[in-house]
Amino acid sequence: MTDIASFADPARFHEALRRFDAENARDPNQELHDGVPHPKELLYAQRLTDWVLRLCPDAPEELRLAARCQHLCRWESPRSSQPMTRAGYLLWRANLKKFHAQKSGEILAATGYPADVIQKVQDLNLKKNFPQDPNSRILEDALCLVFLEFQFAALAAKTDEAKTINALQKSWQKMSAAGRDEALKLKFGPLEQRLLAAAFKG
Repeated sequence: MTDIASFADPARFHEALRRFDAENARDPNQELHDGVPHPKELLYAQRLTDWVLRLCPDAPEELRLAARCQHLCRWESPRSSQPMTRAGYLLWRANLKKFHAQKSGEILAATGYPADVIQKVQDLNLKKNFPQDPNSRILEDALCLVFLEFQFAALAAKTDEAKTINALQKSWQKMSAAGRDEALKLKFGPLEQRLLAAAFKG
């Protein structure tokens, strides 16, 4: 694993993570982990960071930063802010990426990061240069793996099966071979196993 001490300014890196975490710790939405409630987006950022480092122990600084701020303050832009239609959903998702990139850029600038690093982090937030950029592939794999490990079961329990199967297929299509290998190691309950089998039959 890359030693953070090798970064240009380790203190600046830690301060950026601290500020990202402090923002996400304000999330009013709670999620239980090991029986303990946590701010939802703070927990998400930590899980995404963990997956990035599992997939790429030598992850560069901009990739680690992007993982920590990918859903920065997401609760401030709820789904209800746009019409509950397909077009409204797509607009909400597009606006979300811009929102996260703007917030992350402000914090990184305040922490002292140069413009070129900020741009790299924001490009990852915005999923630019995907799938050509190797870092964007790693981040996308990590996003899909967080979904499969921590969100899939809840989605399957409350969502129409056809929609869940469609979400699984879309996630799988976006993942690299390395990401898929990790996904196959995850443990799933009976319902999730059945849906996975339906998604990838044949």
